Amino acid sequence: MKRREFVRGVGLVGGSVLFPNSLLSMAMSAGTEQEKPNIVWIMLEDWCPDLSCYGTKGVHTPHIDKLASEGAMFTNAFTTAPVCSASRSAMMTGHYQNYNGGNQHRTAGKKPLPYGIKPIPHILEEAGYYTAIGCGLSGKTDCNYTTDKPLFMGKHWKNRKAGQPFYAQITEPGTHRSWQRDAENPIDEKDVELPPYYPDVPMVRRDWANGLEQAQLSDKKVGKILDELKADGIAENTIVFLIGDHGRCMPRGKQFLYDGGIRIPLIVRWPGKIKSGTKNDSLVMSIDICQTILDAAGTKAPHPLHGKNLFGKEIKSRKYVFAARDKMDNTHDAIRAVRSKDFKYIHNLMPERAYAQFNSYKEKQYPTLAVLNAKHLKGELNPVQAAFMAAKKPEEELYDLRNDPHETVNLAKDAKYTAVKKEMRAELDAWRKMVKDKGVSEEFREGGWPATYPTKTLEQWETIVEKWKPWVFRKPTERGKHPRNFIVQTEITKTSK
Repeated sequence: MKRREFVRGVGLVGGSVLFPNSLLSMAMSAGTEQEKPNIVWIMLEDWCPDLSCYGTKGVHTPHIDKLASEGAMFTNAFTTAPVCSASRSAMMTGHYQNYNGGNQHRTAGKKPLPYGIKPIPHILEEAGYYTAIGCGLSGKTDCNYTTDKPLFMGKHWKNRKAGQPFYAQITEPGTHRSWQRDAENPIDEKDVELPPYYPDVPMVRRDWANGLEQAQLSDKKVGKILDELKADGIAENTIVFLIGDHGRCMPRGKQFLYDGGIRIPLIVRWPGKIKSGTKNDSLVMSIDICQTILDAAGTKAPHPLHGKNLFGKEIKSRKYVFAARDKMDNTHDAIRAVRSKDFKYIHNLMPERAYAQFNSYKEKQYPTLAVLNAKHLKGELNPVQAAFMAAKKPEEELYDLRNDPHETVNLAKDAKYTAVKKEMRAELDAWRKMVKDKGVSEEFREGGWPATYPTKTLEQWETIVEKWKPWVFRKPTERGKHPRNFIVQTEITKTSK
């Protein structure tokens, strides 16, 4: 998209002009490098829109709230993959991870990008930008493909040449497990709201509240980045994106295609160009940031991106977003999903495997998973909570998000929704064809960690629950000792059969 086309494509959101044409033309007209906007992309690891500006109960995130009040907050934003390496493989290029070969988490034998695709930092470097990673926080990139040179030129925007525009990608890793307590502003577990698919017991409430406290700590780090931009005198000509790389690290969240795994915060601030306090309910994806960035920088990709400009006409008319899950560490599974504002259709390509089949990371990191397993084996979960602990998955899932936002009532076999399911299945199949989705080979289906379920005995799970308690219930001023090294795993063999 050319610069003039981008200006024409920007319309109205919520009745307000986001990018006034005169200001945008000034920012993107041909001229010196200094006229190009700086770009800062902040990623919260493993985090849904569990922030106070999104209405989450119990949490207080004033710095991110202020950022949202000064720009645009997207309320229907989704990642394309529910785990870091696959989602980042997509976000670093603006192409779906199944298309660019980055869909298998922790892939061995990585390959170069296909089709002449270039990572966004390389495109910006060629356009005259200084590209930086980390800027005092995490320099995580975590892509499932190789590149012919480092993705970024340096570690901080301060290292650029005088007057040179910069692109900085920054990860705040605190929201990734494990979570620290917020001694200055502890959250009472009675003040939080649990989704109905978790048992409402003190340990789960405290685990959830601890995650929100970590979000508060991460909010302070985001505030320091924003303060640094202001102190350097560059905030007014800097576009700031804040996003989650994928959903929350809780059972039924990360690694799955329910909204807990793919719904993310997305906030964009560009002083003078984006109207303050804008709320946008368009369906948007994490990879849309890439096209938005390239358009703002006045450059384009060599291979057309799958993502679209966040403020363009194509976004406002978008009807569906798509997501895919494949291998997670050495846990083999394959799930595909299509979502509209009103419905979500999920196709489980390996329904023979349990949702909660063995995964070393989750069993060592999720106290709530231990509670779920113990209560499931004792028959203490209600049907909504027990559904995720089933030995097999249904091949198809369909949810009416208007009446069931937590995705607890599967309507895939309800005759009243046959037409909806048929349409969404057709859209998903067309998307899979477009991204050249390879699906599931027999080798993949038979491989990975053991699929035997339950993964442990009741006695083992009850022991693990007790191991977790001192950590989960530690006081805000105590660091405690994380029990991951005390959680004994079952013996792992090469195959599941």
